[in-house]
Amino acid sequence: MSKTMAKLPYHYGVKVRVFPSTEQKRLIKHNSDACRFIYNEMNGMNRELFMLKQVKLPIAVVQTRIETLKQRLKKPSTGISNIHGWLNDPDLDSLMKANAIQNYRAAWNLFRKVHQSGVPVFHKRKTEQKYQTSCIYAGKLNVANMVNGSVRLIDKRHLQLPKLGTMRFKGIPDKIYARRYDTRIGTTTISMDATGRYYVSLQLASEQPFVEINHVKQSPIGIDLNIDNFLTDSNGRVVANPRYYRSIKKLFEVFERRLNFR
Repeated sequence: MSKTMAKLPYHYGVKVRVFPSTEQKRLIKHNSDACRFIYNEMNGMNRELFMLKQVKLPIAVVQTRIETLKQRLKKPSTGISNIHGWLNDPDLDSLMKANAIQNYRAAWNLFRKVHQSGVPVFHKRKTEQKYQTSCIYAGKLNVANMVNGSVRLIDKRHLQLPKLGTMRFKGIPDKIYARRYDTRIGTTTISMDATGRYYVSLQLASEQPFVEINHVKQSPIGIDLNIDNFLTDSNGRVVANPRYYRSIKKLFEVFERRLNFR
């Protein structure tokens, strides 16, 4: 069994431009809207739960509502989908729902660690579209790479995405494509910017580093600042003090001309 993303030592990110069809654009917008709705729905339930807990009186209706919200937040994937039936649409990616829930919980974890980050807020509707999915591998695979998962490269110009199917892309570095058989794909983000261009961002991981680091060994150098010269280093190099005699002389000549003119 291959290692998971968290157990692999080296990580890398690649963002490529994709060219979806009209139907694929519709699916991307549908999944993006659903992702934002799930995030906002969880935020709304948490805010309502906080307000209800401020009621100190043991009112039966309030206590029942609190328990209902706790159960829905415990299993939001089924709790929200059971109330809003349109989330069960077969066009929606189930991994999109899981990532939306995970991102909301991650926002609360970040708030608990760093209070300056602020509590999660409602996501507004914008021109941009974005949602995340995950690359799933079969359990019997010995090696998980970029060509045998639910998100995979078909060739250097086409990739496969859940629910979207085959999509043409460009811009992947040659060094990444050459390592497609020993690199694993993790979280994948499908997005559209304000100008209408579509992108796919791939989170990659591998046993080998993606960037070669050249370790240049250099000996330390001591520097002595003194009065006789500007500096002297430990290698015996001496830098003389800068001389501004000519510049000062020209400056005085300018002053004299101005005084004589007056």
